[in-house]
Amino acid sequence: MQGPRSLTEGSISRNLLVFMLPILLGNVLHSLNGSINSIWIGRFLGEAALTASANANVVIFLLIGGVFGISMATTILVGQHIGARDMPGAKRVVGASASFFFLSSLAMALLGWFAAEPLLVGMSTPADAMPYAMAYMRMFFLALPFMCMHAFIMAVLRGAGDSRTPLNFLALGIFLDIVLNPVLIFGVGPIPAFGITGSALATFIAQGVSLVALIVHLYRRRNPLCLHRDELRLLSVDWALVGVLVRKGIPMGLQLIVISVSSVLMITLVNRFGVDTTAAYGAAFQLWNYIQMPQFALGMAVSAMAAQNVGAQKWDRVNATARIGVIYSVLLTGTLVTLVEIFSSWALGIFLPVGSPALAIAEHLNRIVAWSFVFFGISMVLFGIVRATGAVMAPLAILACSLLLVRFPVAELMLDRWQADAIWWSFPISSIVAVVLAILYYRFGNWRHARMMAPQRAASSPRS
Repeated sequence: MQGPRSLTEGSISRNLLVFMLPILLGNVLHSLNGSINSIWIGRFLGEAALTASANANVVIFLLIGGVFGISMATTILVGQHIGARDMPGAKRVVGASASFFFLSSLAMALLGWFAAEPLLVGMSTPADAMPYAMAYMRMFFLALPFMCMHAFIMAVLRGAGDSRTPLNFLALGIFLDIVLNPVLIFGVGPIPAFGITGSALATFIAQGVSLVALIVHLYRRRNPLCLHRDELRLLSVDWALVGVLVRKGIPMGLQLIVISVSSVLMITLVNRFGVDTTAAYGAAFQLWNYIQMPQFALGMAVSAMAAQNVGAQKWDRVNATARIGVIYSVLLTGTLVTLVEIFSSWALGIFLPVGSPALAIAEHLNRIVAWSFVFFGISMVLFGIVRATGAVMAPLAILACSLLLVRFPVAELMLDRWQADAIWWSFPISSIVAVVLAILYYRFGNWRHARMMAPQRAASSPRS
């Protein structure tokens, strides 16, 4: 029998690295899968189809943000119970949250099916893209229950200290998605061509197969968090626990929304300087996505590790996890930034035509902006630590302050004087504000006294 992996003992640096790497690889696979799907749609189905998928993906991203937040809350709750060696409590969380995820995903799928048209109309989706967007979005909503339950099980496993199993079955789903995309888009043999609907249908099938395979695997390995016939009563909806998942999960999901809104605001400023500057920004933005991947992986990893140690009341290990997480973040992000700077012409040239005037602009703005992600990565690690106790509002407030109340206003106020450089310099300025506020809250905030719903041992009091 494969039991939960304790993150409350042994080398913190080694455990954190081993736990984080599968999460990082999973993020990379997700990005590559999205890029490959866009290539199939854009290059072979045309601009209208690509516009349709882009409009549909805006709505899907909002839903994914909510699922991400609530799944992170599940990871923390399970992790705290595992750390406290309270397996019955962990299974109660699994049962109640499984019912919540399943019922809410069905409700969202049903609502999304009927709301797809008014949503797309409200977003001013171009008329020639509307039929494609409708078909694509509705099929994606049908896949939503599979996606939500997949995210839920992966969150439970990470809370139990297992990040490798989620990666294996995530990779299976992505492999199937990549293979099925061209088959279902264009048709092969007796399989008809579904067009853009085939891309979403591929996701539907891949997620369903991967989910079933994951569940079968867990029961065959007799994972102790699996529910059996005599424990089906645990599947009843516990509204107190659901309240915790929603109350703690939504602010975590809103962090993704804040980042997305900030990106939209910044592109509106960039667009004022013409197509070359916008193209340069778009090329650099693609590289920045990969630079930030270790930060988000570390944020998830330190949350799971800290949650177990909070449950075990091992506050010295919580603090050590923060220190080591920050060191890893600086090293990983700093290395990527350095590599991008050294090979900037080649890296940016992947996304820009040879001899394009946008290339020089991209190198210039990247030189100003890229190093700011080192500071931002420190914030992500500290946010991951404090939310492991249930303190979720302060990280959201700091992120909103730095991205919406500092980055955009600074860029807009200085635009006439500094021109496009005002936009680029707003990134390091806002990142420094974020890291200073994050450090202050970590050092002096009351996050150590925040609570989720997991039982806490009346052992030693938290140490700063």
